[in-house]
Amino acid sequence: METIELKQSITFKNILLATDFSDVSKKTVPYAAAIASHYSSKIYLVHVIPPEARMPVPMEHLPAQLDRSRLDADREMKSFLRVDWYGETPHEVLIERGPVWGALSDLIERDEIDLLVLGTHGRGGLKKVLLGSVAEELFRRASCPVLTVGPAVPAEPTGRKEFRRILFATDFGPASLNALPYAVSLASDNKARLMMLHVVTPVPVLDIGPYWYTGTDMVEQQKAARAKTLDRLRKLMPPEANLPSDPEFLVGFDFVPDAILKIAADSEADLIVVGVNQSAWARVSAHLPWATAYEVVCHARCPVLTVRS
Repeated sequence: METIELKQSITFKNILLATDFSDVSKKTVPYAAAIASHYSSKIYLVHVIPPEARMPVPMEHLPAQLDRSRLDADREMKSFLRVDWYGETPHEVLIERGPVWGALSDLIERDEIDLLVLGTHGRGGLKKVLLGSVAEELFRRASCPVLTVGPAVPAEPTGRKEFRRILFATDFGPASLNALPYAVSLASDNKARLMMLHVVTPVPVLDIGPYWYTGTDMVEQQKAARAKTLDRLRKLMPPEANLPSDPEFLVGFDFVPDAILKIAADSEADLIVVGVNQSAWARVSAHLPWATAYEVVCHARCPVLTVRS
């Protein structure tokens, strides 16, 4: 049986909010502001200028008045800051240059970042295969939890977004067990309802045969699987968890992303928490056409908090 110990010091003192100034990245602001307000955090607002094509004069030697990409970034950042979303929250503005992961990983280490917040356009299909997903590379490589806001999340009015219903999806693996303390802590701190979900993936019938029929065996097996899984979910909950109400335990029978998205939508979840596996091939994974966490991020109508194994 899995034994989970709550981390007593889960907090988000330093938040790194990465923006490309797009509409989807602007959706991240109410969530970053809410977390910063709740945890008395400092926000580091960063924009990373991607590497330029090879130029006759290195960018670091280019006069400031001729560095068009930097001038554009400064102008966009000033426009971004015109909306008073940060209030009295301590914040620092950063503009970096280089590969996105390299720049952000340096900042995560240097400023002891507890949470990375970003938006994603949810690139899929052939575009994802050819160009990859920056968001997926980041949440599979970042040492801190990552809050990702996808394209399906509705734009919120300027302000602070509260988490009232949190859905924690687990496969009982190491990554999701690392994510559980964050789900419990956020539910406790925000006085939110916590829902714990495990999805049983359908097993295809490989050889039906001419005499195959739908008897009661499959129904009984599903009942047994549900009872066993519910018991396993209940045992995951640490006895010291200080939740405002008893958690709800759920079992789904479907393909994993579909079940998570449907239950999140039906329950009007404000946040989904999942674990993601660390990968030495995160950059390659970002080009794969399908992955559970990324599918959920792309289609969820609420932010997704991923915690790496």
